[in-house]
Amino acid sequence: MAICLISPAHAFEIFGVTFFESADSAVEVIDPLNYDATLTVEPAPDDDGSLEESLSTASSLVSEEDEPVSGSLGLLSRAKTDRKRLVAALFENARYDGLVDIFIEGRDITTLQPDAEFSARPVPVTIRVRPGPKYTLGRIAVTSGGIPVDPAEYGLAPGGAAGSAEVLEAEAKMFSKLRQDGRPFVAVTDRDIIADAANNRLEYQARLDPGPRVPFGDIWVEGAEDVDPGFIAYMTGIKAGEVFSPQELADARDRLLKLGVFSSVTVKEAKAQAEDGSLPVQVEVGERKFGYYGVGATYSNTEGAGANGYVGYRNLFGRAESIRLDASVSRIGATAVSGEARETDGFDYSSSLVFKKPGVLGPDSVYIGSLEIKREQPLAYDRTSYAATSGVEYEIDKQQTVNVSLRGEYEEITDYLGTRDYFIASVPITYTYDGRNNELNPTEGFYFQALAEPSYGFNSSTPFVKTRLDGRAYLSLTESDRLILASRLGYGTVFGADLLDIPNDRRFYAGGGGSVRGYEFQSIGPYFPGDVPPGSGFNPEFTDTPTGGLSLFDGSVEARIGITENIQIVPFLDFGTVSDKLVPDFSNFKLGAGIGARYLTSFGPIRIDVGIPLDPGPRDAGYQIYAGIGQAF
Repeated sequence: MAICLISPAHAFEIFGVTFFESADSAVEVIDPLNYDATLTVEPAPDDDGSLEESLSTASSLVSEEDEPVSGSLGLLSRAKTDRKRLVAALFENARYDGLVDIFIEGRDITTLQPDAEFSARPVPVTIRVRPGPKYTLGRIAVTSGGIPVDPAEYGLAPGGAAGSAEVLEAEAKMFSKLRQDGRPFVAVTDRDIIADAANNRLEYQARLDPGPRVPFGDIWVEGAEDVDPGFIAYMTGIKAGEVFSPQELADARDRLLKLGVFSSVTVKEAKAQAEDGSLPVQVEVGERKFGYYGVGATYSNTEGAGANGYVGYRNLFGRAESIRLDASVSRIGATAVSGEARETDGFDYSSSLVFKKPGVLGPDSVYIGSLEIKREQPLAYDRTSYAATSGVEYEIDKQQTVNVSLRGEYEEITDYLGTRDYFIASVPITYTYDGRNNELNPTEGFYFQALAEPSYGFNSSTPFVKTRLDGRAYLSLTESDRLILASRLGYGTVFGADLLDIPNDRRFYAGGGGSVRGYEFQSIGPYFPGDVPPGSGFNPEFTDTPTGGLSLFDGSVEARIGITENIQIVPFLDFGTVSDKLVPDFSNFKLGAGIGARYLTSFGPIRIDVGIPLDPGPRDAGYQIYAGIGQAF
């Protein structure tokens, strides 16, 4: 006896009628029987060509033709189930007079007995569909207990689309509208749907019981072991006495998930009101492991080898406080290639210790404090710094965030003019609007960020303010997202002090993977020695290196073209200029062009770009290669 496995079926319901049941798991097929299925759909005058495709997709006899059934009884069972699926598909296409006939070896399945036998192998199965006329909506009548609900607002209007899925979706939206009005116990108490065959009209009548508006009550927390239940209730942001809102429940779940201490979160209203008339809220959480760590490595023929690692803990004191230590080292064995990069001494390193405490100024806020140490040797300077920050990030809504912090930093910087020390206090203020539909691979939306960082250099008695605006826009030109236009524009200014009085790392630079591709990192802009006369005390290792600037203007445009479902080809054009004046100098405008490839994965695109500088400077090679995870912007 032969045995094989088949996948489970699925069930769905149309206007309260269950068309077939689902199996809970895969089942063994005993005495497997193969068949050949043929689907014939009679022409319909008002069909745009999509009906046959819809029916073919709905038919399990067609879609599962390669999967054998269990003997003659299994084939008959699949055929009877398939007839219900096809009728449901006709309903979804607003064809309520449609007829479906299925024949096995030329015999109508409605006349076959359960013990019927079939002699041919494979068994021939013929499916014949007569679609009938396409219905439109006729009379519409909806009552909702005196609460105004306009069915036409949701597509239920005479002459409108009458597909079963569209009608039920409109009903669900009316139902949701009443719940959003603070009414958790909305119910459909009566529904009449009549197909008027004489006029090809579908009449819809429903009575909705909105129920009363109900306030939130106490919050009950289950599943918490190491995280304080009272803190969990506080972080939901739900306040007793406020009117019930489904959106508040969804937002509460999002807040709890963002804490990073839970693997699962459920937030829902109780099934009944409490004695005082309020509606309790039930929160169920599953805690995750609080400790974590990771390591990584990099290599570049110009930057040498590198390694990085991190270790953290997510629930220090029982209220989702987190601490994370990051450390990295790079430029191990780095060498200058073709004279484009300057010589460097030793390796670069960085380390940071970051502490976060959520809920300091309400459930939508988090305190962030950090200690940082860094040594870096980019093209423009050598820098060693020690910094401490303390600030708060506040989420205005799902798209808008404000971050305000106090930063103190000591740094030692070497460039063409020699080595100088800086002790700087600053107050970075960042506003972010993120309306993208995906952070790593956006296809629609807009992103905007504004930075203002007033600073004061204590040892130089120098006040200055750094400002920057960045905007990004994304537009998909096809429903399949196979052609996406993306653009980026940035503008920045540092004012309040002369260029050479501002620490090098606070100045503006352009060029590199996050700026104008094709150019060496930091290579766009004015250079040393420039107007500085040669003489003793100057560091010759920094001859022909960027000074940085007081203003920046840069941007990018690219087309993300889908070649396959997972592969994109991305031609791009980048541009930018850096000036030692408060206004960008467009006479030194630089252009970079190139092409890239993306491999789309579940965790974001794997990216590789090749950029060519169209007006190379003294530190630029003929091309640059960039790789990473996520789109370039």
